[in-house]
Amino acid sequence: MAQDRGRLTGKSCIVTGAGQGIGKAIAARLAAEGASVAVVDINVRTAESVAAEIENAGGIVGAVKCDVADRKSVRAMIRATAKAFGGVDVIFNNAAVAEIRPFMEIRERDWQRIMNVNGLGVLICMQEAVKQMRRQKRKGGKIINTASIAGKEGFDVQPHYCASKSAVISLTQAGARSFAGDGITVNAFCPGVVKTELWEQLDKEFMKYGLFKKPGDAMKAFSARILSGKPSTPEDIVGLAAFLASADSDYITGQSIMVDGGMIMS
Repeated sequence: MAQDRGRLTGKSCIVTGAGQGIGKAIAARLAAEGASVAVVDINVRTAESVAAEIENAGGIVGAVKCDVADRKSVRAMIRATAKAFGGVDVIFNNAAVAEIRPFMEIRERDWQRIMNVNGLGVLICMQEAVKQMRRQKRKGGKIINTASIAGKEGFDVQPHYCASKSAVISLTQAGARSFAGDGITVNAFCPGVVKTELWEQLDKEFMKYGLFKKPGDAMKAFSARILSGKPSTPEDIVGLAAFLASADSDYITGQSIMVDGGMIMS
């Protein structure tokens, strides 16, 4: 998709989990297309670093610390963004955690940690964003959630993560039905194997459980199913993200769109 500068001019956007990886790339793309962007992360230093890069490139940006699983923190983040940029038009609920842990190794605290961020965090951010969008004089808004191929197919090496991303897809559909009357669309995108800092962590965990022997083996094995012939990078995803944030997607809602190079047909 060709970049259309100015397509998001005048829009105020929030991207959670924007301190690295997919979130960082989305924040940069939105700013490049004219949006004012709140770079949100639980690690404020990484958020500030990303914001500085975007600002140096000419973007309108701010950095905000937020724990998405804490309602007070989310509410404060949304209010700060609305105050700085005059409202909230778009929120990307991208913050998430992941781990490799075989089915029989999952403990209650592992389940709760994953679900608190990936499930509850998305719910809270959706709720608080809708409250802000309803308060604004202008009607409508866009909510975009980061789901995953793991929400479409259960993998035995991370069942709790898969369950959390299935929850994101269900929240997307329920939100689309709940907020259609407000003119708010709710969609998700489902990445596949993406070369980010997260995979360095997952690589170590695959080897910890003896599932693969060497760094890179896991990504190579998972990528073998990708019809495009290679794992993706965050830059392969940002075109779809910008489209979903723009008026070009106004007639799309309740959808979870695959962006995985043809790894899973759904």
